[in-house]
Amino acid sequence: MGKLNVTIVDDDSGRSIILERALKDAGYEVVAILSSHDNLLMHIEKIQPDVIIVDLESPNRDSLESMRIVTQHNPKPIVMFTNEADDSMISEAINAGVSAYVVDGFNESRIKPIMDVAIARFREFQALRSELQKTRDTLEERKIMDRAKGIVMSQRQCNEDEAYKTIRSLAMDNNKRIIEVAEQIISITGALKN
Repeated sequence: MGKLNVTIVDDDSGRSIILERALKDAGYEVVAILSSHDNLLMHIEKIQPDVIIVDLESPNRDSLESMRIVTQHNPKPIVMFTNEADDSMISEAINAGVSAYVVDGFNESRIKPIMDVAIARFREFQALRSELQKTRDTLEERKIMDRAKGIVMSQRQCNEDEAYKTIRSLAMDNNKRIIEVAEQIISITGALKN
């Protein structure tokens, strides 16, 4: 794996230069330095960094909302260096998608392990999120399938197994997924009722 591309969000240009140098020394490529007042989502979508580092003495609601928007639309590992140790702020930062919240600011000697942990935590969270979405999709498909089978059973006066075989046969005949045929059955039945 090559160098990871990093975007820095920092309102203090002197501090961001030190952070940039430390990141480069640790083997990272800094692709952009932004202010917390910039449109973070627009820049992240354009630059597509591997990691976002936010270095703010005290994060505010606007900066956390920017991170929340990025997490929703273009998730990336986010490392936040700050001097703010307030429990509610830490909780808000984590809820906004921050992978690592480091109090007492930036320290060059800790950069690599912090980045490694943040990336690993982000990947684990994304895997859990993906698994949760798959489970939700499976449950939704099961509901659709049960509803379609119910409609076929009612229309054809058949049992559940025969209804399933009918839907499966329709899917194979039309070269479609079973769930697509089930959705069509529900849609057509709904249209006929109206």
